[in-house]
Amino acid sequence: MTVHLIKLCVGAQSMDDLAVWQRQHTTRHSPLVGRRCAHHTTRQTPKRQSEVLDGGSIFWVIKGIVHVRQHVLGFDSVRNTKGQPCCALVLDPELVPVEPVPRRAFQGWRYLDADDAPADLSASSSTGVLNMPVKLRQELAALCLL
Repeated sequence: MTVHLIKLCVGAQSMDDLAVWQRQHTTRHSPLVGRRCAHHTTRQTPKRQSEVLDGGSIFWVIKGIVHVRQHVLGFDSVRNTKGQPCCALVLDPELVPVEPVPRRAFQGWRYLDADDAPADLSASSSTGVLNMPVKLRQELAALCLL
């Protein structure tokens, strides 16, 4: 059964900020999947890795709203700058916009059941939400109007 991760994207103002930051800082060749991927390092290694790898994604909360997800391709054991063991999430570099959903702040990452995950937005969506300016989407989601 698929399970997702959800995490705050601290410092990013939009999905575009996340994309730029990942291209500049975290995208590198991954031996796990044999191509360039985004990586996110976290202190805690997920215990439910097999469920996440069964089609799971990481959903990013940007400025209090879930806006985007990235497919999780794998997990890698690495060491941080202090030499301590940690986990690198190997992520597909493609950012997939999702229906904006408000989310309160929390520390670290959390599991997100597939039934509770926001649906993907597509350019052909009948609602036209994807075509709205990001700031407008954020404000409408914060007001629970999306």
